[in-house]
Amino acid sequence: MLCQFSFSQDLTKYVNPFIGTSNDGNTYPGVVMPWGMVSVSPFNARDTIFVNAKFPSSAYVSKNKYLSGFSNINLSGVGCPDMGVVNVMPTSGELQILPIKYATLIENEVATPGYYKTNLVKHGILAELSATTRTSIMRFTFPQGKGNILFNVGLGLTNINGGSVRFVNETEIEGARSVGGFCGTLKGQIIYFVGRISKKPAEYGVWNGQRLFERFNRETMGDNIGAYLKFNTLPNEIVEVKLGFSYVSIQNARQNLDVEQPKWEFENVRKQCQNAWNTQLSKIEVEGGTLEDKSIFYTGLYHILQHPNVFQDVNGEYPAMMSDKIAKIAQGNRYSVFSLWDTYRNVHPFLSLVYPKQQSDMVKSMLAMYDENGWLPKWELASMETFVMVGDPASIVISDSYFRGIKDFDINKAYQAIYKAATTSESENVLRPGLDAYLKYGYIPMDIQNIRKVWGPVSTTLEYAISDWNISQLAQSLGKTADYQLFGERSKCYINLFDKKYGLMRPKNADGSWFEPFEPAYRGKSLYPGAPGFVEGNSWQYSFMVAHDINNLKKLIGGDKPFVEMLQRCFDENYFEMSNEPDIAYPYLFNYCKGNEWRTQLQVRKLLRKNYNTSSGGINGNDDCGTMSAWAVFAMMGFYPDCPGNMNYQITSPVFSKITIHLDNDYYQGKTFVIEAPKSNDENIYIQKMQLNGKPYSAYTLKHADIVKGGILKIELDKNKK
Repeated sequence: MLCQFSFSQDLTKYVNPFIGTSNDGNTYPGVVMPWGMVSVSPFNARDTIFVNAKFPSSAYVSKNKYLSGFSNINLSGVGCPDMGVVNVMPTSGELQILPIKYATLIENEVATPGYYKTNLVKHGILAELSATTRTSIMRFTFPQGKGNILFNVGLGLTNINGGSVRFVNETEIEGARSVGGFCGTLKGQIIYFVGRISKKPAEYGVWNGQRLFERFNRETMGDNIGAYLKFNTLPNEIVEVKLGFSYVSIQNARQNLDVEQPKWEFENVRKQCQNAWNTQLSKIEVEGGTLEDKSIFYTGLYHILQHPNVFQDVNGEYPAMMSDKIAKIAQGNRYSVFSLWDTYRNVHPFLSLVYPKQQSDMVKSMLAMYDENGWLPKWELASMETFVMVGDPASIVISDSYFRGIKDFDINKAYQAIYKAATTSESENVLRPGLDAYLKYGYIPMDIQNIRKVWGPVSTTLEYAISDWNISQLAQSLGKTADYQLFGERSKCYINLFDKKYGLMRPKNADGSWFEPFEPAYRGKSLYPGAPGFVEGNSWQYSFMVAHDINNLKKLIGGDKPFVEMLQRCFDENYFEMSNEPDIAYPYLFNYCKGNEWRTQLQVRKLLRKNYNTSSGGINGNDDCGTMSAWAVFAMMGFYPDCPGNMNYQITSPVFSKITIHLDNDYYQGKTFVIEAPKSNDENIYIQKMQLNGKPYSAYTLKHADIVKGGILKIELDKNKK
């Protein structure tokens, strides 16, 4: 039965899923439900040669020409390859099982939330895709003659091989695929699947390596394996494929398919997916701006709402953290794919404001991981802890969520988990390498990093400081005065790495001497892995990353004027790096210096126009599970959470003339919060005056509490600086 929804407008028309599919954005144009487990995407990652080619981190790269199928279970915007497995490919003519033989040019691509289609030139086949939360469906329109459908279980983006496939009968297959190896880790997981085909084949079988096993051989296992079906098709004959997936078992994959797609109803699935997206996109409605502005905005929102994603099956089961054997039952939604080093900065504050129920379940998922594994997540993927990136971001996400008003989780358990990570000796601490040195010296020295396996001692020290500040604030709210003071002092450790000679953060040795050589603007051959002492960046890109203590940082630099000069120099001399996380709050820091707020308004607009557009390269660098998209969405609304854990947003000039945020009354008092800027355009970017709920408002910060109470912020803009 088709779900019925009423919308004032179809917001999916503004979403362009091709944005971010080049320029290392690493998004994909395929179909996924909001926070969906399954995503089905065109797969062209291997392009023409299929040998000696570096895997991209996405199933689809817009510049690549040759498609070799449609993958299921894809990651959006990440910096390392994984998933992209169970590759389904329709072909015509004689059966070929090697991608280099059957790969094809494509044309006439169309992608919208809930639907993707393209023509496979070589095969004369029209391919259409859609998805539910845990299943996918593909509709293939064949020409007359011989047709084939391949289930290539060996092909994928994952660095771990191995799988199995078996025919249950002539129109149903089942199997499993190993995944993992994300960013060089050795952690693995198993994805189970069940596939059904709408037409009985003339022949079917499996392959292993380059060897076909026909007719009576119905199952195989190994690395380079797959299953095929041969058909005799009439002109424009439609053959459909639908697949269910699970991380627990084949039985659960079958149940997911039975429940979410009991019939062959492609159009119904497509409309349900589109309606689901309209429901979520309509939580924020914008007016004014250009068509391109709306496309950037709603595509950004679309990308934010893909990860973390639902992980449990329809029966509630999921594999416990760090185990593919133990099945647990979720209470509510269990979420997976926590790219926390990226997302703590803006994605989770955004979800807390606009989608608090989902954010609440995400926090509960993190606490369940603690129950199962003894530690909060750092960069969790499919119940695997990859330990990618640095710092202790889970403590920030949990604290920030609590401060924003999400309190329907066990805060005492949460504090216990946070405290454990912040105080356990590093010999037993999986989350905070270098913690013993951090506590001994007040920073992590450069000359112990290899012994303690610390990546980027300066960056890691700064990340620990921000986490400790959040812990101190949480301790204060819970009446833990001693902890408040302890972690508050620890949060100031960044001071020990501040070199007054340069006015920047600098690596230091254990004996207190400065590390040599020091190149503040070091880039090397690329941004990654970063300058000595830093993670994916350099001193300029980290030195202002002290959002929890900006007023003291200003004093260290010499006051407001030198602070502004240093910060402006970062932009003027192109030290600022928009494609990565450490410095993305920089343009908002001018707001901390009275009379310089116009600089924030100017820099945010310049960065927005320079780095975001509606082309395939419309995101500058990895979207990082929605982080770069969240930057754009906040910037276009006119406020930004420069310091997670601090309930003040920094104000800038909005792109739209009116933004309406529909608040969740299960969590927040207000019905809507509206921002009005009737003169907004790319000339009128400077704020002249503001009113909050009819009263003059002179601050350039906006309190979270004022937003969630509901109200109207009116902003008068002009082309001249105030």
